[in-house]
Parts: sequence; structure tokens; C-alpha cells
Amino acid sequence: MSEPAVLVTGAAGLLGNAVRALLEADGRRVVPIDRVSMTEEGRPIVVCDLSDVHRLHALSVESQIVGIVHCGAHSGPMVARDNPYSMVQVNIVGTANVLEIARIHGARFVFCSSTSAYGNTPGGPVPEDVLLVPTSVYGASKVAGEQLVSAYSKQYGVDGVSLRLSWVYGPRRTTDCIVRTMIEDALAGRPTRKLFGRDFHRQFIHVDDAARAFVMALNTPHLPRQSYNVTGGTYLTLGEIGDIVRRVLPQAEIELGEGPDPVDDMQHRFDVSAVQRDLRFQPEISLEHGVRDYAAWLRNRAAA
Repeated sequence: MSEPAVLVTGAAGLLGNAVRALLEADGRRVVPIDRVSMTEEGRPIVVCDLSDVHRLHALSVESQIVGIVHCGAHSGPMVARDNPYSMVQVNIVGTANVLEIARIHGARFVFCSSTSAYGNTPGGPVPEDVLLVPTSVYGASKVAGEQLVSAYSKQYGVDGVSLRLSWVYGPRRTTDCIVRTMIEDALAGRPTRKLFGRDFHRQFIHVDDAARAFVMALNTPHLPRQSYNVTGGTYLTLGEIGDIVRRVLPQAEIELGEGPDPVDDMQHRFDVSAVQRDLRFQPEISLEHGVRDYAAWLRNRAAA
């Protein structure tokens, strides 16, 4: 009989792929699922849609699932913006389907939530227990997912936790990201010009740090909280982030106007004392190091 396994949903995506790699490096058996059959690098994936409850159950029985890291979802407010029905089906119904696996098989459950659940925040540091008032269907889907995790815990005893990630960047991120835009423009000899952002704060976390937090949460059952803020530890304006990109890539020409991003929330620094206390989590990758890492990956990808 094979050893018990961890189910990682969204395993072809940015975070799911990184979580899978960390777990496998630790010697854990992983069942990686997504809607595609392999990652960009050619690593095999078990094809399974989150809506296919029968397939999910069959895989769980075959593989002795004892833990679930649920990263499978539309990955941000910029995705499926014109298809809110899909956002609800994938992010909310899909989460309920995977929670059923956790309930039936007694699996530890770690949910990838987002600081988009907050919407616009009061003054910081912002703790986990403030009122959540999302401004996007994506943010609302994360609130709903967290509430499902909490309800499954209270009603059925599922050992679950939600990690609210700030903006994730780094190698393999290809969806909308101002850091990637600045780097790609610099590498191509193009200027980056935005009409906003010089004084607008955004909190980034490198994908490898985010993945570590998820593995730590998976490995720490029965946490005292059911939701945690997880950020990269910085609170910088896009102008300050542009300065870091220029230090890494001196050819970068970045011009930003004043004012907020018109499609993003105004958020203050998030309080991360709970995750530091309960998981002993600290980000290890500075933004400058992360930008260098991301630039090297983008340069190699463009050359390939």
C-alpha cells in the first residue's frame, strides 16, 4: 500500500507549483491536480477539475489523502473580471467540493485566501479580526471560502486554516503584476509609464516565502486561529518599488503619476504578528533579492 499523500490543487499555478516542490523536497508524496496535464517545465499533473466531485473522491480514496493545500482558483481580481459567475463556481463551489474531501477523509486543510478579502482597510497595522468588506467578486469569493473552512471546522471538526496572502510575485507569475511589468519593460528597453502609483502602497511576498508559509501551516495542526495574514514584510509605494527595480536593472525607465491604482484597494500595513507567533513564520527573501530572481527567470524565459 502506498504512503499517505497531500493533495495540492492548482498545482500548475504559481503557488501550487511552489508548494508541491517544497513538499516533494521534504520527501512527502504529493497528488498534484489542475486542469492541465503538466507544468510549464514539463512536470506531470493529474488532470482534475474542481467541479468534478466524483474524480476528486476517487483520487482521494486511491491516494490516501491526509492533507490538502487548496491553491486552485481564479488567482486574483484581474482574472475572470468579466465572468463573475465563473469566479463563484471555481472559487466558492470548488472550495466546497475540496472541503468535502477533507471532511470525509479527515484531512488537514490549508486554504489559500487573500488580503483582497479585506477590501479597503482602516489604519494599520490591520489585524485579522477587522470587518471584511471586499470590493471585488474575487475578494468576496475568498471571504466565502474562509467562512466555509470555518463552518466545516465548527460543524464537522475539519482541521482547517486560511492564509491571507498579500500580492505574490516571482518566477512563474505571468498574470498582471507591476513588478513583472517594470522588469519586462527594462529588459526590452521600453519605458514603464503609469498615470498612478508613485505614492500608492502595495505589500508583496515572494512565491517561495508564500509556499513556505503554506507548508508550515500544513505541518502545524490545530492552530489557535483560523485565519492569518501573510506578507513579505514590506510596506512600500510603487515608486519605492520602482527604485528597487532600477537598482537591479539600471536601464529601467519608470515614470509613475500620483494617486492610487484605480482597480486596487487602499490597504494599510497588515499585522503579521499572529503568523509570526503561531507558525514562527518570517519572510526570508528581500524585495531586492526577489526582483533579481524574477528578472533572471524572465530573461531566461524570453531567451528560451
